[in-house]
Amino acid sequence: MRIALLESYYGGSHRAWADGYKRFSRHDIELIPLPAQYWKWRMQGAAITFARLIETKPDLILASSMIDLSIFRALSYQRLGDVPLALYLHENQLSYPQNQRQGHSWRYGFINYISALTADAVYFNSEFHKQDFMAQLPRMLKHFADFNELETIGEIEAKSAVLPVGMDLRRFDDHRAAKDNDQPPIFLWNHRWEEDKDPKAFVRSLIQLAALGYEFKVAITGERFGKTPAAFKRAETTLADQLIQLGYVESFADYARLLWQADYIVSTARQEFFGIAVCEAIYCGCLPILPDRLNYPNLLTEEFKAACLYQRDRLTAQLRYHLERGSAPDTSALRDKIARFDWREMAPRYDAEMQALVNRQR
Repeated sequence: MRIALLESYYGGSHRAWADGYKRFSRHDIELIPLPAQYWKWRMQGAAITFARLIETKPDLILASSMIDLSIFRALSYQRLGDVPLALYLHENQLSYPQNQRQGHSWRYGFINYISALTADAVYFNSEFHKQDFMAQLPRMLKHFADFNELETIGEIEAKSAVLPVGMDLRRFDDHRAAKDNDQPPIFLWNHRWEEDKDPKAFVRSLIQLAALGYEFKVAITGERFGKTPAAFKRAETTLADQLIQLGYVESFADYARLLWQADYIVSTARQEFFGIAVCEAIYCGCLPILPDRLNYPNLLTEEFKAACLYQRDRLTAQLRYHLERGSAPDTSALRDKIARFDWREMAPRYDAEMQALVNRQR
């Protein structure tokens, strides 16, 4: 088949996902990207641009999260009306913690909702994401005065499925580096430098550990958007003796070696729909220390959950437990679970889903 893949925010994990599917799919993927900037405008205006950019009729259109599919379908219907539309939700704007706190206008969450209603199929990157989205929809719709259209939630759920994020994990194998067991353990933090990842909680726990006299090293990497979080500025001074990395690692080879050398991957996220950064670190042999929420429990095998998941404000205690325990346990079972998300296994699943959708529409 020929698939038009519309990626309105072509950067970071969105870009890696789009490039990965294009590379590993057996179908002919025509990737149509827009720059990863002005996300609010992308959600509102990308549909207009894409309706103009699609010049030839594909068998299927696969659109990433940041788009108003209702506008796209309206503007392209005369040329593309019978082409199936699939929506892939990396994230949604109904579930972000800051949106729930600030009593927002629902504008962007409504775009996710109306896009899901318009699509012929909706794919979520995790079961957690799917369930959370369905739970948030009545909360939004009941906010409105009348004609809440709550029955549409069932329509969306009936055409929804889970397709985990594909990742090119095997490329990490080319840069494998041995851990130095004679050195203090390394805690890794490789998430976006944004508030929803809660860097403050991470740094606070490390400062507590240092004050108690524990020996460790810390590597802080991940993409930065805007100013450096105040927590990381504090870490630069307070944890100067422990820091071995502070900032984004440009070279993939250097990033991969850093992951192989680290002992623990730590998350403090308040929002995470899948957990790509954590998956990469687990694949490279890190033991995960994760909050017992979001999609994180689904990334672990049962035997690791007690040691790897912490409750609310128990991060420092969890880190102390591992530092006092000594060497980390064998994580090969965790690595095997994560390895299933490699594109070489995921691309055939995607291809089969896309083919089945087209067959159903025909």
